[in-house]
This record gives sequence, structure tokens and C-alpha cells, in this order.
Amino acid sequence: MPGKKAKAHYISRRYNCAQSVVAAWQDHFGLDNKEIDKYLSHGGGNAPGGLCGALSAAHDLLAKHHPDKVAEFDRYFTEQAGSLKCQEIRSLKKLSCLGCIEKAAEFVARPGP
Repeated sequence: MPGKKAKAHYISRRYNCAQSVVAAWQDHFGLDNKEIDKYLSHGGGNAPGGLCGALSAAHDLLAKHHPDKVAEFDRYFTEQAGSLKCQEIRSLKKLSCLGCIEKAAEFVARPGP
């Protein structure tokens, strides 16, 4: 369900990709709106290092709450999207922004290794 929730934030609340992923987990992790606001500049290829914003946000959530899953997430996301970088993902057209949001938000819910 986090994937659907994140997609809804992107579509109806007009959050960017990174904010949508964080907002999907807001209640579960007890995050306040300031935490979502921190990701305002991470959409459209502007996440650190040119990473996908959805990936970047999920990375931050995993690093804080499930650090043992970060490397697995990178492999999974690369397999799904073809890259970790926004512009490369867009050029490959393997996964849409909405797809990246859904995959990133859902991965956070996966059981650990």
C-alpha cells in the first residue's frame, strides 16, 4: 500500500517524487511536515548526485530505519529502472517517474534480509 499512497501524494497533493515517498511513510515513522519539506528541492533530477528523487528519499528512510537494506535496494532499483540517476532513468524510459515513486515506496516495506 505505500506505493499507492506515494502515487496519490504525487498526483493529488502535487508533491515531487522525493516528497511523495517520504509522505507515504510519514505516519509509520512519525515524520513531521518539516521532514517532507526537506525534500522540496529533490525532484526533477535535483537530488544529490543527480539521483532519482524517489530513490534518494527511500535511501534516507532505509538508512535511518533499515540500514541493512540499502545495498539490496540499490540493486533492486537499478534492475527496475535501469539506473539510479534521474536523467538516465528518463532517457531509458524503462520506468516512469510514477513507477519510480511506487517501487521506492514499496521497497521500504519489504522485510529485511
